[in-house]
Amino acid sequence: MVVCLSGLWRYRNYLIIFLIPLLILPLPLIVGGPEASCGFVIILMALYWCTECMPLAVTGLLPVILFPMMGIMESSEVCNQYMKDSNMLFVGGLLVAIAVEYWNLHKRIALRVLLLVGVRPALLMMGFMGTTAFLSMWISNTASTAMMLPIANAVLKQLCDTEAQAEEREMELMVIRGAGTGTGVPKGQENQAFEMGDKEKSITIEPEPEVEESLEARERRLKREAKYLNLDKGMSLSVCYAASIGGTATLTGTTPNLILKGQVDELFPGNGDIINFASWFGFSFPNMVLMLIISWLWLQFMYLGCNMKKSFGCGMNKDGDKEAYGVMKNEYKKLGSMCFAEGCILVLFVLLVLLWFTREPGFMPGWATVLFNKDRPYVTDGTVAILMSTLFFMIPSQLPRCGGYSEDGKPLKAPPTLLNWDVVQEKMPWNILLLLGGGFALARGSEVLSVCRLFSLSKSVGLCFLFLNKNDDNCGYVFLCVQVSGLSQWLGESLAPLQSIPPFAISFLLCLLTATFTECSSNVATTTLFLPILASMAVAIKLHPLYVMLPCTICASLAFMLPVATPPNAIAFSYGNLKVMDMAKAGFVLNIVGVITINIALNTWGAAMFNLNTFPDWANVTTIHTL
Repeated sequence: MVVCLSGLWRYRNYLIIFLIPLLILPLPLIVGGPEASCGFVIILMALYWCTECMPLAVTGLLPVILFPMMGIMESSEVCNQYMKDSNMLFVGGLLVAIAVEYWNLHKRIALRVLLLVGVRPALLMMGFMGTTAFLSMWISNTASTAMMLPIANAVLKQLCDTEAQAEEREMELMVIRGAGTGTGVPKGQENQAFEMGDKEKSITIEPEPEVEESLEARERRLKREAKYLNLDKGMSLSVCYAASIGGTATLTGTTPNLILKGQVDELFPGNGDIINFASWFGFSFPNMVLMLIISWLWLQFMYLGCNMKKSFGCGMNKDGDKEAYGVMKNEYKKLGSMCFAEGCILVLFVLLVLLWFTREPGFMPGWATVLFNKDRPYVTDGTVAILMSTLFFMIPSQLPRCGGYSEDGKPLKAPPTLLNWDVVQEKMPWNILLLLGGGFALARGSEVLSVCRLFSLSKSVGLCFLFLNKNDDNCGYVFLCVQVSGLSQWLGESLAPLQSIPPFAISFLLCLLTATFTECSSNVATTTLFLPILASMAVAIKLHPLYVMLPCTICASLAFMLPVATPPNAIAFSYGNLKVMDMAKAGFVLNIVGVITINIALNTWGAAMFNLNTFPDWANVTTIHTL
């Protein structure tokens, strides 16, 4: 029996792949119609994404196969969803990140910050967290974690080694002092036998101090190792948590943020570009700083204690600190002076951020509005990202020189550009693009369906997606939840109890649910599955869609409790001598704190920025949106 069960467990992915379609096949066969077929695809992809029986990107390609075969959408229309504006924004942001990593600009920034904060435990942790969070705003969370953890380990190892050497020197001094306190042969003793007796006495007594010294040294060593093991755990957790928190600050910082923008633009096409780089940064950056400070205080309490003198080094001046500082300084010196390529990338990076902020700041007309977007949104954040990232393939990595010869006497070749396609092809996570496209294809497939039999389908599968139908009379898309089917009425009746619950309670409970779900599922799959359902629910109970979609998107990045929850956690788990319980204890509190801080931000400056206290016209189910 045990052998049989173990065999089934080994082949569990194959069983899931083949059994799940068979189990839900009665849905399209019994209910029938394209709506039931779409429900079949949605449930199948949701279960595949949750179980990860296949790579997430491969599951994201299923709409390309199933939608045309089931008569839901034409293949050309499905394929268009895999290269939307949000995907281009993602590609542009990743190209910038690849350029920064390729020329080690991120390492230069990190080491420079650490040299400024010093090596005191609490300040060192603050420096690592701040640097990691800043890098994660622009490059992938995984890359920033993989870069910062080796630096943290090297610094901590140097601190531990120098403290051990100092203790050894101290013990040697104690032995020398002990040897000079009369353990030798007394002077003035003429009796040989007495001298021999003294010698025998000294021979029997001398090992005792050595035994005492070895025991003391062993206790010191164990205490030192326990202290630095604890510090290593705290530092590893601080880096991986800061990476996840920092990614929430910018629209391109992590994939769930872009999924929210894509879903909002797809489900509510008349939203007036409510989610853009500037508006997202204005809401999420203060929340990120708040979460980072609270996380630092919590990890400080857990792994460093409340001893301000030891943590901040008040009144202390150790040689070990200087040597550990020297390690970071030597690493920084190895980078050499900033080269022409690094300077170009830094300038382009700063220019990209400025263009993103000023494109549509909200409080004044942006440059895109004045120059291009006078009647339609021609230029988006994706346009800017692709424009700036394209320059990496046009600008040389060295200053051009006229003439000159190499060592072998041949004329110098033209320098390579800042980026080449071989590097991009190696480092670009193409699988995320397919995963994003799969989510957009699901949303689009739901929209273009006729909803004549949607009422029965919704009752069958329990999926509250927002469906749209084509109206040929006015050449626009009409929300038909009210006009054609009983879906809106059924949704309203089913979710009527939620209208009696305060909105902040609804948001808080949904954030807890999302934060729990994302621990055992990828944050991309979580947001792809949850956001359409949350949009339908918000419309049904006349609640601003962003009031639930925005906090749940950020909560999907709060995967702090398990090593498998997110790649930064897995990297820290392998580096930091961590146990699952260490991560669970620290992460549980941070999950709760994160949910609380996000809801505080939502109901304070978030409500003022997005006008969340009123139900917008663009989300009204009876509004006609002409394309």
